[in-house]
Amino acid sequence: NQVIRRLQEAGFKAFVVGGAVRDLLLGIPPKDFDVATDAEPEAVKPLFRRAYLIGRRFRLVHVHVGAETIEVSTFRAPQGDDAADEHGRLLTDNVYGTQGQDAARRDFTINALYFDPTTETIWDYVGGVADIRARRLKLIGPPTTRYREDPVRMLRAVRLAAKLGIGIDAKTAAPIPKLAPLIGNVPPARLFDEMQKLLLSGHAAES
Repeated sequence: NQVIRRLQEAGFKAFVVGGAVRDLLLGIPPKDFDVATDAEPEAVKPLFRRAYLIGRRFRLVHVHVGAETIEVSTFRAPQGDDAADEHGRLLTDNVYGTQGQDAARRDFTINALYFDPTTETIWDYVGGVADIRARRLKLIGPPTTRYREDPVRMLRAVRLAAKLGIGIDAKTAAPIPKLAPLIGNVPPARLFDEMQKLLLSGHAAES
């Protein structure tokens, strides 16, 4: 709330986004809070005493508040064709855009909700609230394209469905067996990180 208030006082839009909003709506205590804003990383950093620019493929700011780290990302727009490799995997993701564009390029509808604690409103561009009510995990956009952009989404779909106890939408699940070999193109560090989450989050057997 403190991070959002500071950004809003500086004249920027700022929202809690992603997993924290999803978990609150599902009645699960959020593990951490991410913030999305229309402020670019270089404008976010000077607003906080302990803030650090991180990432190359995806530049964002880590703001340290007490013992907590709040990840602050700038609204992203769709990427050009030159941002992907020959398999369609995105290599860079630093074209800034509007809130609506940012929602459209997130992975699953239930992860693309924006909560403004100041006004206590939720912004939903992709039908995420309806999917939470239906307990349904659904990719935003054409599933094959979205998995090619980032094959880790296939593992994430399985992990989230197991963790949240919800079903994977049929169209979201269908391409996974055919596209599974694309996991081989993912950098080992990212794969290791995702596998750790899959096996150590308390839902390994279901995953």
